[in-house]
Amino acid sequence: MKIKILILGATGKTGSRVTARLENNAEVEVRLGSRNANIPFDWEKPETWENAVKNIDTVYITFQPDLAVPFAAEAIENFTQLATKSGVQKIVLLSGRGEKEAQICEEIVKKNSKNWTIIRASWFNQNFSESFFLDPILYGIVALPRAEALEPFTDADDIADVVTTVLLDESHNGKTYDLTGPRLLTFKDAVNEIANASGRNISFQGLSLEEYTQMLRKYQVPEDHIWLANYLFEQVLDGRNSSVTFDIEKVLGRKAKDFSAYAEETAKTGIWNSEN
Repeated sequence: MKIKILILGATGKTGSRVTARLENNAEVEVRLGSRNANIPFDWEKPETWENAVKNIDTVYITFQPDLAVPFAAEAIENFTQLATKSGVQKIVLLSGRGEKEAQICEEIVKKNSKNWTIIRASWFNQNFSESFFLDPILYGIVALPRAEALEPFTDADDIADVVTTVLLDESHNGKTYDLTGPRLLTFKDAVNEIANASGRNISFQGLSLEEYTQMLRKYQVPEDHIWLANYLFEQVLDGRNSSVTFDIEKVLGRKAKDFSAYAEETAKTGIWNSEN
């Protein structure tokens, strides 16, 4: 009998990668959890949840936009209670490394789930190619606060490999994994590596949090996005995550991907070419 797995955030950076890996597994039946799926799922519409979890064995939770937002804990509480009541046997949560609000959600998952695994991840490499840092890189100027902060950027493919493993292997039940890349970099270091890999001239400018907020408002970024960006730069990038773990190697039996390898691979796709 196939194991039935619901992927919440199936179109996101890790969700899409986990889905691709599981869809190649003949022993797994994947259900996509997104607003536009055949069986729709929307965190802001709890009436969609019951159908999404019906006849599901295991759930992978990614929460949009972030577990730090004010309504996240209540949503995770209500969803996990419903999921377990509906027969879900295991929940795997993608959490944020060093986020106290995310850790509250972790405890809710532990309390309400029959079996659970927590995956804490640091900032994704793919934020530079699939998310909010891409446009500044294409423009050729990346301006950010916390220029001195050291971050062990983690590759989304590594995260997806870990998530896929723990979804299918019960030996990881009841465990929490902190995922990092193998090396600490500043944002300036990361931008310089991207510039070298892509052969482009990309400059980095350090800003204060106030200057960064003003810049975001100038570009008419929505206020809830500005709030989240400020939270991440002020609360999470204060040095608390400036350490490297070996949990990727522990789970997968191989080393985590280095940022330079990510930069070289991604540059070959042409995504950072200024004319795109």
